[in-house]
Amino acid sequence: MRELPLLVEPKDLESLLGGPELLIVDLCQANNYAQAHIPEALHLEYANLLLGTKPAPGLLPDAARLSAALSAIGLTPDKHVVAYDVEGGGRACRLIWTLDALGHPASSLLNGGLFAWANEGHPLSQQPSAPTPSDYSASIRDRVVATRDYIEKHLNDAQIALLDARTPEEYYGTTVRAARGGHIPGAVNLNWLDTIDRTRNYRLLPDDVLRTLVADRGLRNDQEVITYCQTHHRSAHSYVMLKHLGFDKAKGYPGAWAEWGNSPDTPVET
Repeated sequence: MRELPLLVEPKDLESLLGGPELLIVDLCQANNYAQAHIPEALHLEYANLLLGTKPAPGLLPDAARLSAALSAIGLTPDKHVVAYDVEGGGRACRLIWTLDALGHPASSLLNGGLFAWANEGHPLSQQPSAPTPSDYSASIRDRVVATRDYIEKHLNDAQIALLDARTPEEYYGTTVRAARGGHIPGAVNLNWLDTIDRTRNYRLLPDDVLRTLVADRGLRNDQEVITYCQTHHRSAHSYVMLKHLGFDKAKGYPGAWAEWGNSPDTPVET
């Protein structure tokens, strides 16, 4: 199988269906998967990628739980994962970020997800795909994972930037979804929905437009840019967007605002 880019187009994926090194992972709701999915796609419950415990449900589960979930869909180190969903890519990108956190070598986002695939006439199936279970051993690394303590220690570091992927209302604290509203000091705001092109079946906006949006917020690709939202769902999409643009030092903060805003002693700006 030829090497796939991080962002793969539906027509390119269709030409590779049936390849033994390809693992297509559907992150849609189970009922959506039952109605229609990409042929050969294996369904993965999004909840398997999250700790799910308050106050910070977006934190990573432990390695044993991730190992079990990924083994159940037959992941092996030689598989190239292509992830998709039907809600703009946040769930699929959370899987890609998780695989990066585990050091998995190859994964891609289907640009536009199931919207683009279905609306552009690519084949669909209602037949559930039967996985061949594997013995995948997950080991969490910190290369793309930022913790609350790490961020607090680097708030005044010019080489580290924070990208808040929530709505402006959440960012400024007029919409409060934790004990406190606002944002992490120094963070810039780029709503993840503002990077999605609804006129092109929910693909990412063209690269030049994305680069302008990012540059207008003072972000540089020589920086370590840490993305966050409420539970590192929307910001996982921002992480993949940055990675696509060449931000090789990008990280995600899985504790996100749910952890930061519910902690009584973390600094907050509004």
